Amino acid sequence: MNPLLSRLQPYPFERLRQLFAGIEPPAGLRPISLGIGEPRHATPAFIEKALSSELQGLSVYPATAGMPALRQACAAWAGQRYGIALDAATQVLPVNGSREALFAFTQVVVDASRPGARVICPNPFYQIYEGATLLAGATPYYAASDPARNFAVNWDAVPEEVWRDTQLTFVCSPGNPTGAVMPLSEWEKLFALSERYGFVIASDECYSEIYFNDEAPLGGLEAAARLGRTDFRNLVMFTSLSKRSNVPGLRSGFVAGDAELLKAFLLYRTYHGGAMSPVVQTASIAAWGDEAHVQENRRLYREKFAQVTPVLAEVMDVKLPDASFYLWAGIPAELGMDDAQFAKELYKTTGVTVLPGSYLAREAQGSNPGANRVRMALVAETAECQEAAQRIAAFIAARR
Repeated sequence: MNPLLSRLQPYPFERLRQLFAGIEPPAGLRPISLGIGEPRHATPAFIEKALSSELQGLSVYPATAGMPALRQACAAWAGQRYGIALDAATQVLPVNGSREALFAFTQVVVDASRPGARVICPNPFYQIYEGATLLAGATPYYAASDPARNFAVNWDAVPEEVWRDTQLTFVCSPGNPTGAVMPLSEWEKLFALSERYGFVIASDECYSEIYFNDEAPLGGLEAAARLGRTDFRNLVMFTSLSKRSNVPGLRSGFVAGDAELLKAFLLYRTYHGGAMSPVVQTASIAAWGDEAHVQENRRLYREKFAQVTPVLAEVMDVKLPDASFYLWAGIPAELGMDDAQFAKELYKTTGVTVLPGSYLAREAQGSNPGANRVRMALVAETAECQEAAQRIAAFIAARR
């Protein structure tokens, strides 16, 4: 058995299942889950049609590099969205969703034979970053976040001795769970650190198309191009159709950036068995080529957040995020509950599920930045999310 498996912590949803063990929500109240970030808006009909119309693709083994038409569609979308020029043959690689790609890419980049190999993760963070780091044989460093800046990473707080040993740095912008978007000045700072210490940047951007301001979130490759780094050296972007197009079950995304890194990643994935089904590729080409459904999806989220956020803001420390579909809410201190207790009592009393913030972070630099906060995924229809918010507000009011 691989001994590194023993270093993995239980996944947040397994911890939540254990927290709720033996508890039944109130009879007569329909359970509402805001716990899992699984898009539940309807999948666009044209994607379903594209998926079912090309079933002959099941009769062939797919190439790991993907169809040239899919790579071209991904490159075209990135060009339209970010104003960048990508070589579809060398700087784009289709993947089976960003989760698989983030994990596999870490195995490619990390050289565990180097003493003290480190990977920097934001804190709080998407748990795949930590698991991929540990199974690559490296040590994660949890970079402090700044509550005053919507829990954006404070790169200045990372010690120089950590940067010296860092081989890979994860960026999540828009962030999970906070929705914070990294500005150009922060990208410039991180690029300078990468130049100085030689580490690779993995930019996780799967929430990039759900935003609430007029200006779309800045992407990593876009930031690099603005700063004259058009070769995207030591930088790879990860994106996905799951949130953008409401197709989490399609397991389709792509990575783009540094051609040398993608060459090594393609070699790894050839052995890893990471080829995408031709049927999925055909549907993905259709999805990347259409923006009307993305605009409608964004409109639905904007409408929903505009109605739900004010209800919760009356009783919790919460505000509209820059992007993503989460609310990162602080629990009122006068309730005398930590985040796990709050989630447990809320579920027991109201049937509403939220995810304890401490499950999404680690104790580092003397504190857990997720403590006394909860993550709410507003992925259901507006009416259901409104009802959940009203139940939460009533729950808090009754205990004040």
